[in-house]
Amino acid sequence: MALSDKPVLLTGASGTIGRLLSVKLAELGWTLRLTDVVPLAIPLPQNASFDRVDLEDQQAVNRLAEGCGLILHFGGISTEQSFETVLGPNLRGSFHIYEAARSQKARVVFPSSVHAVGLYERTEILDQDCLLRPDGYYGLSKAYGEMLARLYWDKHAIESVLIRIGSVLPEVPDERILSTWISHNDFVRLIERCAEAQHVGCSVIWGQSNNSRGFWRHDARQKIGWTPLDSSDGQAERVRGKVTDNPVVERYQGGKFIVVDYSRADFPPRSMFPDE
Repeated sequence: MALSDKPVLLTGASGTIGRLLSVKLAELGWTLRLTDVVPLAIPLPQNASFDRVDLEDQQAVNRLAEGCGLILHFGGISTEQSFETVLGPNLRGSFHIYEAARSQKARVVFPSSVHAVGLYERTEILDQDCLLRPDGYYGLSKAYGEMLARLYWDKHAIESVLIRIGSVLPEVPDERILSTWISHNDFVRLIERCAEAQHVGCSVIWGQSNNSRGFWRHDARQKIGWTPLDSSDGQAERVRGKVTDNPVVERYQGGKFIVVDYSRADFPPRSMFPDE
C-alpha cells in the first residue's frame, strides 16, 4: 500500500513548489492536508483541506499530522535571509515536523537544496556522501534538516527522503541552471516514488533532471525506483551567454545566494579541510 493512500500533509502549500505539488498530487487522487503561514495562493484542490498554521506551533503541527503516513515538508524560508529570520521556520519548524512524524510513524520528504553544498566549485562532481558545504544561513538550515533526518532515522526509525533540490522551474533561465534544473514532471514523479517505495531508510536524492552538465551523480534513486526522463540539454542554445558579471557567483554551484553578506576579499579554499 502506498503511503499516499492515507492523508498526506504538505507544508508550504502556498510556495512555488507547494502550489505545484498541491495541484499535481490532487490530480493523482491524493488526499492532501495543506498548510502554510500565509493564505493558500491557489483555489483549493479537490480532496484537499487547508489550515493556516505556523510551523513553530508544535500542537498545531501535531494536529495536522494525525493519521498521516507521509509528510511533505516544503514549509519555511526559501531564500537567503538573516540567521534570526531562518531560525524559527527552518530549524524549529523542521524539528516540530520530525516530532510529529515520530508520533505518527510517518515518512518525511525533506527538501534539502543545492545551497547545502553551494560552496563547491562548479568544476567539482559530487556524490551523495560529500561533505555538506552550505553557502549561507538558508543552506545551513538545509544541512541541519539533513542531520535532523539522520538523527530521527538512527534513533527512532523515521524514514526520510532528502531531496537536494537544484532548480524546480518550467524552463531553464540561465547557463548555471542547465546543471541544476529539474522539470516539473520529473519532480512530481520523484514525489510519487517517495510515497510508493517500500523502504527508503534515510536516502539522499540529487534533485536534477537528466542533464549532461549536472554537478551531481551517485545517489539513492535506484533504491526508490526513480529515473528522471527530462533534460536541460535542449535548452542550452537559448540561454547561451546568460551569466552574471560576478566572479564569485559564476565560480560556485550555489550561484547568487553566495554573495549575500559575502565578506572575503578572495575565494574560499577549494579543499574544505586543507592539510596544514
